[in-house]
Amino acid sequence: MKLKKLTKIKKIGLGFIIGIISLTLLAGSFYFGYQTGEKNNQKVIIEGVPPGVDFEIFWDVWQIIKDNYLKSQTLINENLVYGAVDGLLKSLDDPYSEFLKPDDSKKFTEDLSGAFSGIGAEIGIRNEQLVIVAPLKNSPAERAGLRASDKILKIDETSTFNLNINEAVKIIRGPKDSKVVLTILRNGWEKPKEFSIIREEITIPTIDLVRHSDGIVQIKVFNFNKNLPLSFYETVLDILFSSPHLRGIILDLRNNPGGYLEVAVNLAGWFLDRGDIVVKEEFQSGEINVFRAHGNGALKHFPLVILVNKGSASASEILAGALRDQRGIKLIGEQTFGKGTVQEIKPLQDGSTVKITVARWLLPKGTAIEEVGLSPDYEATQTEEDFEVGRDPQVEKAIEVLKEML
Repeated sequence: MKLKKLTKIKKIGLGFIIGIISLTLLAGSFYFGYQTGEKNNQKVIIEGVPPGVDFEIFWDVWQIIKDNYLKSQTLINENLVYGAVDGLLKSLDDPYSEFLKPDDSKKFTEDLSGAFSGIGAEIGIRNEQLVIVAPLKNSPAERAGLRASDKILKIDETSTFNLNINEAVKIIRGPKDSKVVLTILRNGWEKPKEFSIIREEITIPTIDLVRHSDGIVQIKVFNFNKNLPLSFYETVLDILFSSPHLRGIILDLRNNPGGYLEVAVNLAGWFLDRGDIVVKEEFQSGEINVFRAHGNGALKHFPLVILVNKGSASASEILAGALRDQRGIKLIGEQTFGKGTVQEIKPLQDGSTVKITVARWLLPKGTAIEEVGLSPDYEATQTEEDFEVGRDPQVEKAIEVLKEML
């Protein structure tokens, strides 16, 4: 009996010792694995990323923030990720490529539909400076006296230094009847001036028609939005049927910030032969898409001149450049803005989006618009004094040139 007990005790002791040894080995393996993991846990390999691109620094900084930042307990991980992605887009040094968080994406959609509250001005970046591209007709911005190429130094108390377009728009926008103050510097001014502007519901205008003497009409296109093709069609019918003695056309693209490429191609079809090249789209791969006129060419036999200025950008530059390349149409006014790249919207899974430059525009003869713009064939400017007294030397020059063609 005692022998059995002793044997049992020996078995229990042996099992205990084996268990201790196993635990020791397991602990040692865990410790070794932990130490190895501490040395290598930041190594992240992402498919498609070239060799030599190490994401370890990102996770190092992430952990430094979490471990050391004074207010780390209040941090929202989502905001850290958004900030990192925003920085990634900013590193491209391209003012038209940007990251839009879900709420910003919603505002961008509102822009496309033309329904928003603000001051009614297209803004852009030129030489790293936020500027007015063009104020919309009858907008709070225009009534306040803002002009194309005005430099925006401050929005309320926020400096525009290093502010991207999306961030600026967010501050300028606001509830109807609220006030925003822009600090503006204009060429020729010795010091900046403040413009106090009351926000309104903005309705983007489409087209306007002015009849001059001697059978000359001026078609003012404000924006290449989705409503323009129908409005332009109705305007042309009005001109042709109510003005049987139509002799010449002034296509006024001043302060037109652009819009949809398809709309610019549509309008080109009124002035060009079917199949004529309107613009080419060149991608980083070298691939080129060609957009051709597909309209009826109903206006191609009428004498035509085009008005442009510093606020003419994007689709308006494409249309003006195409008509000059294909028909030798004369441009009158000022150097255009120079917005010659293509952006695509890439939706992300959480409702945010990436707006990224994917191509550049080339005019029919191969000329690029980006950062260069179009130089007028006849220079004409409208001074501050001209504007105050309602005089328009650019229109006067356009009529003069047209009459020489008649």
